[in-house]
Amino acid sequence: MTAPRRRTRIAPESTVVAYARVSTDEQAASGAGLDAQRIAIEAEAQRRGWTVVGWHADEGISGGKGVEHRPGLAAAIEAVESGRAAGLLAAKLDRVSRSVLDTASLMEQARRGGWELVTCDLAIDTSTPAGEATASMMAVFSQLERRLISQRTREALAVKKAQGVRLGRPSALPREVVARIVAAKAGGASLRTIAAELTTDVVPTAQGGAKWHASTVKAVLDGQDAARMRAEK
Repeated sequence: MTAPRRRTRIAPESTVVAYARVSTDEQAASGAGLDAQRIAIEAEAQRRGWTVVGWHADEGISGGKGVEHRPGLAAAIEAVESGRAAGLLAAKLDRVSRSVLDTASLMEQARRGGWELVTCDLAIDTSTPAGEATASMMAVFSQLERRLISQRTREALAVKKAQGVRLGRPSALPREVVARIVAAKAGGASLRTIAAELTTDVVPTAQGGAKWHASTVKAVLDGQDAARMRAEK
């Protein structure tokens, strides 16, 4: 079997594309998480003498999701694969992925493509054997942490439910907005469609943000106010 062909280097070795991610709608709305990552990336690029030729981000998306569900990461990878930059730079490895399988796949893609995957937190550089091994170990612990948090959350919710505690919290949204969401969902609209319509109509989120996400709509539907409205019908 012949080895896969490495791409022809087009961009200078000192060029990178930057990638950032926030996993909750609160972070996406405030921009605090993205700003912190951008500062870290700019500082690392300056320290290494690199030029950031492009910025890509995913807002309100979990690190456990694959590349196909993260358009920002897909665009960043496409940029280095096509030779528009020599590497992909992120603030932390868990911003790129919290999945061992996805991390391993991405590192292999970088190796085959002849580009570098670098993170600021541990100065991981996957172009070296030591950096590749370190990245693999960090991905294992990142996935373990995510699964432990998920397990503890499920167990805590199960206890509360057994105690008769009503799950979900009251919505900070006006009643008419909650009613609109409940009605739209009852009418068969998808979470993504409802989010797009609310964004188009410039309806503020509970945090005052301008952009709605499917996960934001789901949180409203899972809340006490929405449950009460459904029960009243």
